[in-house]
Amino acid sequence: MTKITDHIKAANGKPIFSIEVIPPLKGDNLKSLLDNIEPLMEFKPPFVDVTYHREEYIERPLPDGTIQKIVTRKRPGTVGICSAIMHRFGVDPVPHVLCGGFTREETEDFLIDLHYLGIDNALVLRGDPAKPFSTFKAKENGYTYASELVEQVANMNRGIYLHEEDTALAPSNFCIGVAAYPEKHFEAADHDIDFQYLKHKVDKGADYIVTQMFFDNQKYFDFVERCRQAGITVPIIPGLKPLSTRKQLQILPKLFHLAMPDDLVRAVEACENDQQARQVGVEWCVQQCRELMAAGAPVLHFYTMGKADNVMKIAREVF
Repeated sequence: MTKITDHIKAANGKPIFSIEVIPPLKGDNLKSLLDNIEPLMEFKPPFVDVTYHREEYIERPLPDGTIQKIVTRKRPGTVGICSAIMHRFGVDPVPHVLCGGFTREETEDFLIDLHYLGIDNALVLRGDPAKPFSTFKAKENGYTYASELVEQVANMNRGIYLHEEDTALAPSNFCIGVAAYPEKHFEAADHDIDFQYLKHKVDKGADYIVTQMFFDNQKYFDFVERCRQAGITVPIIPGLKPLSTRKQLQILPKLFHLAMPDDLVRAVEACENDQQARQVGVEWCVQQCRELMAAGAPVLHFYTMGKADNVMKIAREVF
Protein backbone atom coordinates (compact mmCIF):
# COMPACT_ATOMS: atom_id res chain seq x y z
CA MET A 1 0.00 0.00 0.00
CA THR A 2 1.07 3.58 -0.69
CA LYS A 3 0.87 6.50 1.73
CA ILE A 4 -1.35 9.46 0.85
CA THR A 5 1.63 11.79 0.96
CA ASP A 6 3.47 9.54 -1.51
CA HIS A 7 0.46 9.55 -3.84
CA ILE A 8 0.58 13.36 -3.78
CA LYS A 9 4.33 13.41 -4.49
CA ALA A 10 3.95 10.92 -7.34
CA ALA A 11 1.30 13.12 -8.99
CA ASN A 12 3.96 15.81 -9.60
CA GLY A 13 1.57 18.70 -9.05
CA LYS A 14 -1.37 17.18 -10.94
CA PRO A 15 -4.51 17.20 -8.76
CA ILE A 16 -5.73 13.79 -7.58
CA PHE A 17 -9.36 12.68 -7.52
CA SER A 18 -10.53 10.96 -4.31
CA ILE A 19 -13.78 10.18 -2.54
CA GLU A 20 -15.18 9.46 0.91
CA VAL A 21 -17.90 6.86 1.43
CA ILE A 22 -20.02 5.87 4.42
CA PRO A 23 -20.75 2.27 5.48
CA PRO A 24 -24.28 1.06 4.76
CA LEU A 25 -26.75 0.79 7.59
CA LYS A 26 -26.56 -2.42 9.56
CA GLY A 27 -28.27 -5.18 7.61
CA ASP A 28 -27.99 -3.46 4.22
CA ASN A 29 -26.07 -5.00 1.35
CA LEU A 30 -22.47 -3.98 0.71
CA LYS A 31 -23.02 -4.52 -3.02
CA SER A 32 -24.85 -1.21 -3.46
CA LEU A 33 -21.95 0.71 -1.93
CA LEU A 34 -19.36 -1.02 -4.10
CA ASP A 35 -21.57 -0.55 -7.18
CA ASN A 36 -21.69 3.19 -6.45
CA ILE A 37 -17.92 3.33 -6.13
CA GLU A 38 -17.18 1.34 -9.28
CA PRO A 39 -18.14 4.00 -11.88
CA LEU A 40 -15.86 6.48 -10.12
CA MET A 41 -12.87 4.22 -10.74
CA GLU A 42 -12.90 5.74 -14.25
CA PHE A 43 -11.11 8.73 -12.71
CA LYS A 44 -8.44 6.58 -11.05
CA PRO A 45 -8.74 7.62 -7.40
CA PRO A 46 -5.61 6.30 -5.66
CA PHE A 47 -7.43 6.22 -2.32
CA VAL A 48 -10.94 6.06 -0.86
CA ASP A 49 -11.84 7.22 2.64
CA VAL A 50 -14.25 5.10 4.67
CA THR A 51 -15.98 6.76 7.61
CA TYR A 52 -16.40 5.18 11.04
CA HIS A 53 -19.55 5.73 13.08
CA ARG A 54 -19.48 5.63 16.84
CA GLU A 55 -22.09 4.08 19.08
CA GLU A 56 -25.55 5.56 19.58
CA TYR A 57 -27.76 5.37 22.64
CA ILE A 58 -31.44 4.56 22.32
CA GLU A 59 -34.16 4.10 24.93
CA ARG A 60 -36.77 1.36 24.58
CA PRO A 61 -39.92 1.29 26.78
CA LEU A 62 -40.57 -2.07 28.46
CA PRO A 63 -43.99 -3.55 29.37
CA ASP A 64 -43.38 -2.88 33.06
CA GLY A 65 -43.02 0.85 32.38
CA THR A 66 -39.25 0.98 32.80
CA ILE A 67 -36.85 2.15 30.12
CA GLN A 68 -34.18 -0.10 28.66
CA LYS A 69 -31.08 1.77 27.52
CA ILE A 70 -29.39 0.19 24.51
CA VAL A 71 -26.03 0.90 22.91
CA THR A 72 -25.89 0.20 19.19
CA ARG A 73 -23.77 0.93 16.13
CA LYS A 74 -25.94 1.60 13.10
CA ARG A 75 -23.12 1.70 10.54
CA PRO A 76 -20.49 -0.87 11.53
CA GLY A 77 -18.14 -2.53 9.05
CA THR A 78 -15.42 0.03 8.32
CA VAL A 79 -12.58 -2.51 8.42
CA GLY A 80 -14.44 -5.00 6.23
CA ILE A 81 -15.33 -2.31 3.71
CA CYS A 82 -11.72 -1.14 3.60
CA SER A 83 -10.59 -4.68 2.86
CA ALA A 84 -13.26 -5.10 0.17
CA ILE A 85 -12.28 -1.82 -1.53
CA MET A 86 -8.60 -2.72 -1.41
CA HIS A 87 -9.11 -6.13 -3.00
CA ARG A 88 -11.86 -5.27 -5.50
CA PHE A 89 -10.49 -2.00 -6.84
CA GLY A 90 -6.80 -2.14 -5.98
CA VAL A 91 -6.85 1.31 -4.35
CA ASP A 92 -5.74 2.36 -0.90
CA PRO A 93 -8.53 2.56 1.68
CA VAL A 94 -8.29 5.26 4.34
CA PRO A 95 -10.30 4.27 7.42
CA HIS A 96 -11.40 6.91 9.88
CA VAL A 97 -10.10 6.32 13.40
CA LEU A 98 -12.10 7.99 16.17
CA CYS A 99 -11.53 9.11 19.73
CA GLY A 100 -15.24 8.92 20.49
CA GLY A 101 -16.49 5.58 21.75
CA PHE A 102 -13.12 3.85 22.14
CA THR A 103 -10.60 3.25 24.89
CA ARG A 104 -6.90 3.57 24.15
CA GLU A 105 -6.55 -0.22 24.19
CA GLU A 106 -9.46 -0.69 21.77
CA THR A 107 -7.88 1.89 19.49
CA GLU A 108 -4.56 0.07 19.56
CA ASP A 109 -6.27 -3.23 18.68
CA PHE A 110 -8.13 -1.52 15.81
CA LEU A 111 -4.90 -0.05 14.45
CA ILE A 112 -3.13 -3.41 14.72
CA ASP A 113 -5.92 -5.01 12.66
CA LEU A 114 -5.43 -2.33 10.00
CA HIS A 115 -1.68 -2.86 10.08
CA TYR A 116 -2.08 -6.62 9.61
CA LEU A 117 -4.33 -5.97 6.58
CA GLY A 118 -1.61 -3.81 5.04
CA ILE A 119 -3.63 -0.60 5.44
CA ASP A 120 -1.08 2.15 5.99
CA ASN A 121 -3.29 5.25 5.93
CA ALA A 122 -5.63 6.52 8.64
CA LEU A 123 -7.66 9.70 9.07
CA VAL A 124 -7.56 10.46 12.78
CA LEU A 125 -10.57 12.34 14.19
CA ARG A 126 -12.09 13.22 17.50
CA GLY A 127 -15.54 12.34 16.18
CA ASP A 128 -19.00 13.64 16.97
CA PRO A 129 -20.90 13.39 20.23
CA ALA A 130 -22.75 10.11 20.69
CA LYS A 131 -26.39 10.45 19.71
CA PRO A 132 -28.63 11.75 21.19
CA PHE A 133 -26.16 13.88 23.19
CA SER A 134 -25.05 17.33 22.03
CA THR A 135 -21.64 17.48 23.71
CA PHE A 136 -18.64 15.23 23.23
CA LYS A 137 -17.59 13.01 26.10
CA ALA A 138 -14.67 10.63 25.91
CA LYS A 139 -15.06 7.01 26.90
CA GLU A 140 -13.32 6.11 30.16
CA ASN A 141 -9.63 5.68 29.34
CA GLY A 142 -10.28 7.19 25.94
CA TYR A 143 -9.24 10.44 24.32
CA THR A 144 -10.85 13.85 24.44
CA TYR A 145 -8.74 15.42 21.68
CA ALA A 146 -7.66 14.19 18.26
CA SER A 147 -4.10 15.31 19.01
CA GLU A 148 -3.91 12.62 21.72
CA LEU A 149 -4.95 9.97 19.23
CA VAL A 150 -2.47 11.29 16.66
CA GLU A 151 0.25 10.86 19.28
CA GLN A 152 -0.77 7.25 19.90
CA VAL A 153 -0.59 6.41 16.18
CA ALA A 154 2.73 8.23 15.83
CA ASN A 155 4.08 6.27 18.81
CA MET A 156 3.08 2.99 17.15
CA ASN A 157 5.01 4.13 14.08
CA ARG A 158 8.03 4.32 16.39
CA GLY A 159 7.36 0.88 17.85
CA ILE A 160 5.92 2.28 21.08
CA TYR A 161 2.77 0.41 22.17
CA LEU A 162 0.56 0.68 25.26
CA HIS A 163 1.74 -1.16 28.36
CA GLU A 164 4.79 -2.57 26.53
CA GLU A 165 7.38 -0.02 27.59
CA ASP A 166 10.12 -2.58 28.16
CA THR A 167 9.52 -4.62 25.00
CA ALA A 168 10.96 -3.93 21.55
CA LEU A 169 8.06 -4.21 19.09
CA ALA A 170 7.87 -3.79 15.31
CA PRO A 171 6.69 -0.32 14.29
CA SER A 172 3.58 0.33 12.23
CA ASN A 173 3.75 2.51 9.14
CA PHE A 174 0.69 4.75 9.18
CA CYS A 175 0.36 7.94 7.19
CA ILE A 176 -1.71 10.11 9.53
CA GLY A 177 -4.37 12.47 8.26
CA VAL A 178 -6.33 14.96 10.36
CA ALA A 179 -9.35 17.17 9.81
CA ALA A 180 -9.52 20.96 9.69
CA TYR A 181 -12.20 23.59 9.32
CA PRO A 182 -11.62 26.51 6.92
CA GLU A 183 -14.52 28.35 8.57
CA LYS A 184 -13.51 27.41 12.16
CA HIS A 185 -14.66 24.45 14.21
CA PHE A 186 -17.91 25.43 15.85
CA GLU A 187 -16.61 24.57 19.32
CA ALA A 188 -13.50 26.75 19.03
CA ALA A 189 -13.72 30.15 20.69
CA ASP A 190 -12.00 31.88 17.77
CA HIS A 191 -9.77 31.23 14.74
CA ASP A 192 -6.55 31.60 16.72
CA ILE A 193 -7.49 28.86 19.15
CA ASP A 194 -8.67 26.66 16.28
CA PHE A 195 -5.28 27.06 14.61
CA GLN A 196 -3.48 26.23 17.85
CA TYR A 197 -5.32 22.90 18.01
CA LEU A 198 -4.55 22.17 14.36
CA LYS A 199 -0.88 23.04 14.77
CA HIS A 200 -0.75 20.78 17.82
CA LYS A 201 -2.07 17.85 15.75
CA VAL A 202 0.56 18.44 13.09
CA ASP A 203 3.31 18.77 15.69
CA LYS A 204 2.22 15.45 17.21
CA GLY A 205 2.70 13.69 13.89
CA ALA A 206 -0.03 14.44 11.35
CA ASP A 207 1.19 14.01 7.76
CA TYR A 208 -1.64 15.75 5.90
CA ILE A 209 -4.86 17.68 6.45
CA VAL A 210 -8.33 17.24 4.93
CA THR A 211 -10.76 20.12 5.22
CA GLN A 212 -14.43 20.13 6.00
CA MET A 213 -16.62 20.95 3.01
CA PHE A 214 -16.91 24.57 1.91
CA PHE A 215 -18.69 26.38 -0.90
CA ASP A 216 -16.58 29.54 -1.05
CA ASN A 217 -13.07 28.81 -2.31
CA GLN A 218 -11.72 31.97 -0.73
CA LYS A 219 -12.31 30.33 2.66
CA TYR A 220 -9.94 27.54 1.63
CA PHE A 221 -7.34 29.87 0.12
CA ASP A 222 -7.30 32.06 3.25
CA PHE A 223 -7.07 28.97 5.43
CA VAL A 224 -4.10 27.55 3.52
CA GLU A 225 -2.28 30.87 3.64
CA ARG A 226 -2.81 31.14 7.37
CA CYS A 227 -1.56 27.57 7.86
CA ARG A 228 1.61 28.32 5.93
CA GLN A 229 2.18 31.49 7.93
CA ALA A 230 1.80 29.41 11.10
CA GLY A 231 4.49 26.98 9.93
CA ILE A 232 2.13 24.18 8.90
CA THR A 233 3.74 22.74 5.78
CA VAL A 234 1.89 19.41 5.28
CA PRO A 235 -0.45 18.98 2.27
CA ILE A 236 -3.91 20.49 2.75
CA ILE A 237 -6.63 18.64 0.84
CA PRO A 238 -9.88 20.50 0.13
CA GLY A 239 -13.05 18.56 0.94
CA LEU A 240 -15.96 19.13 -1.46
CA LYS A 241 -19.63 18.24 -1.52
CA PRO A 242 -21.92 19.27 -4.36
CA LEU A 243 -25.19 20.66 -3.09
CA SER A 244 -27.98 18.28 -4.16
CA THR A 245 -31.31 19.53 -2.76
CA ARG A 246 -32.94 22.87 -2.01
CA LYS A 247 -33.26 21.96 1.67
CA GLN A 248 -29.49 21.71 1.96
CA LEU A 249 -29.32 25.50 1.85
CA GLN A 250 -30.60 25.39 5.42
CA ILE A 251 -29.40 21.94 6.53
CA LEU A 252 -25.71 22.11 5.64
CA PRO A 253 -24.96 25.43 7.37
CA LYS A 254 -26.58 24.14 10.56
CA LEU A 255 -24.92 20.72 10.52
CA PHE A 256 -21.45 21.79 9.41
CA HIS A 257 -21.34 25.45 10.50
CA LEU A 258 -20.43 26.84 7.10
CA ALA A 259 -21.47 29.79 4.98
CA MET A 260 -23.34 29.61 1.68
CA PRO A 261 -22.26 32.20 -0.91
CA ASP A 262 -25.01 34.61 -1.92
CA ASP A 263 -24.74 33.69 -5.61
CA LEU A 264 -25.27 30.01 -4.83
CA VAL A 265 -28.20 30.76 -2.54
CA ARG A 266 -29.92 32.87 -5.21
CA ALA A 267 -29.35 30.23 -7.89
CA VAL A 268 -30.79 27.44 -5.77
CA GLU A 269 -33.73 29.51 -4.56
CA ALA A 270 -34.64 30.14 -8.19
CA CYS A 271 -34.92 26.39 -8.81
CA GLU A 272 -38.40 24.90 -9.09
CA ASN A 273 -37.42 21.43 -7.89
CA ASP A 274 -34.56 19.39 -6.46
CA GLN A 275 -33.53 18.15 -9.90
CA GLN A 276 -32.75 21.71 -10.93
CA ALA A 277 -31.04 22.39 -7.60
CA ARG A 278 -28.88 19.30 -8.07
CA GLN A 279 -27.73 20.62 -11.47
CA VAL A 280 -26.91 24.00 -9.93
CA GLY A 281 -24.89 22.17 -7.29
CA VAL A 282 -22.95 20.31 -9.97
CA GLU A 283 -22.20 23.49 -11.93
CA TRP A 284 -21.11 25.34 -8.79
CA CYS A 285 -18.81 22.52 -7.74
CA VAL A 286 -17.30 22.29 -11.25
CA GLN A 287 -16.29 25.95 -10.99
CA GLN A 288 -14.92 25.35 -7.49
CA CYS A 289 -12.83 22.46 -8.79
CA ARG A 290 -11.40 24.38 -11.73
CA GLU A 291 -10.37 27.25 -9.49
CA LEU A 292 -8.86 24.92 -6.90
CA MET A 293 -6.94 23.00 -9.55
CA ALA A 294 -5.58 26.21 -11.04
CA ALA A 295 -4.42 27.23 -7.57
CA GLY A 296 -2.52 23.97 -7.07
CA ALA A 297 -4.76 22.02 -4.68
CA PRO A 298 -3.09 18.61 -4.32
CA VAL A 299 -6.30 16.56 -4.20
CA LEU A 300 -9.98 17.17 -4.85
CA HIS A 301 -11.69 15.07 -2.20
CA PHE A 302 -15.44 14.49 -2.61
CA TYR A 303 -17.87 13.63 0.15
CA THR A 304 -20.19 11.35 -1.83
CA MET A 305 -22.60 10.43 1.01
CA GLY A 306 -23.33 7.19 -0.86
CA LYS A 307 -24.37 8.87 -4.13
CA ALA A 308 -22.15 8.91 -7.20
CA ASP A 309 -24.10 10.46 -10.07
CA ASN A 310 -23.40 14.14 -9.36
CA VAL A 311 -19.75 13.47 -8.50
CA MET A 312 -19.48 11.58 -11.80
CA LYS A 313 -20.74 14.62 -13.71
CA ILE A 314 -18.26 16.89 -11.95
CA ALA A 315 -15.29 14.57 -12.43
CA ARG A 316 -16.03 14.23 -16.16
CA GLU A 317 -15.87 17.99 -16.48
CA VAL A 318 -12.61 18.56 -14.62
CA PHE A 319 -10.48 15.38 -14.79
